[in-house]
Amino acid sequence: MLSPMHLRKAKLMFFYVRYPSSSILKVYFPDIKFNKNNTAQLVKWFSNFREFFYIQMEKYARQALAEGCKHPEELHVSTDSELFRVLTLHYNRNNQLEVPDSFRRCAQCSLREFFRSIISGKDAEPSWKKAIYKVIARLDESLPEYFKSPNWMEQLENV
Repeated sequence: MLSPMHLRKAKLMFFYVRYPSSSILKVYFPDIKFNKNNTAQLVKWFSNFREFFYIQMEKYARQALAEGCKHPEELHVSTDSELFRVLTLHYNRNNQLEVPDSFRRCAQCSLREFFRSIISGKDAEPSWKKAIYKVIARLDESLPEYFKSPNWMEQLENV
């Protein structure tokens, strides 16, 4: 059975992987006896994490356009930006993990991809976000080894 601690771990893992395969999930959740239901639940969690992430990206891209932004290169996500704060509060509410800079770069890339699609009118097409999802999926990276450990929470303190 999945616990609130599993959910917390999955949220922190989202900083590194947005599209984990079921085989990756099995390696990084060694304490779970996987079956069809809990595998589906973990996959659903990541789907929900992505949905929140992409909703924020679209919102901030449209906001930038409304504020007069003309070029995606003008959009920057810094560690003190409102978008970054919203994302890190959602995935890392207790500040358990120092958010990797690669996540900030992923957020910036995502924001720019959404902006490009919106400014070019692709958002009028039914499946306009699929091309963005493919770009973002390529930004997944290796998870830190400590996530494999049953004592991963204690190991966060040493990171």
